[in-house]
Amino acid sequence: MSGGKWWEKGPFTVFDTETTGMSPTGDRIVEIAAVRVELDGSRSEFQSLVNPCRPIPFQAARVHRITDDMVAFAPTFREVGRDFIAFAEGSQLVAHNARFDLGFLQESLNREGLPLWNGQTLDSIRIIKSAFPGLPSYSLGNLRARFGLGAGIDGQAHRAATDVEWTLEIFAMAMQAIIDAKAR
Repeated sequence: MSGGKWWEKGPFTVFDTETTGMSPTGDRIVEIAAVRVELDGSRSEFQSLVNPCRPIPFQAARVHRITDDMVAFAPTFREVGRDFIAFAEGSQLVAHNARFDLGFLQESLNREGLPLWNGQTLDSIRIIKSAFPGLPSYSLGNLRARFGLGAGIDGQAHRAATDVEWTLEIFAMAMQAIIDAKAR
């Protein structure tokens, strides 16, 4: 007996941001990426570096390896934010530790006078904990090691597109496990 495919509960837009720091009000987005999964399972991608219009602190660049030179000619959040909201419209946003990424998204949209995200947002950590309770850590790095995420993905941790792929992979596993358990 099957309860269906996880994507039939969507559509979902799994997204991630990289930033100049930890404060949505004081720091800025330097990269945003997403994969949108439609009800039929088809996927589309969104990715952009973002010019934060300020220097990227060394500590932040050390984590995500995005430099001032890389974002010097990138679009500002005003343009990227408008495009991202259009990309995600009509779907449920999903992020690993959604409070962080959604906080940056909402604050950035507000700062630019753009409409705020008003759709549903899911935290992949809550879904993963429900499907796989009792793991010692739910950090993306530990989940990657435990579940072998990213086989065939050539990317670096703490770059938005790579983190989105890993989040999507474990989110899909968790959603399918929950659906299958309910169907039994």
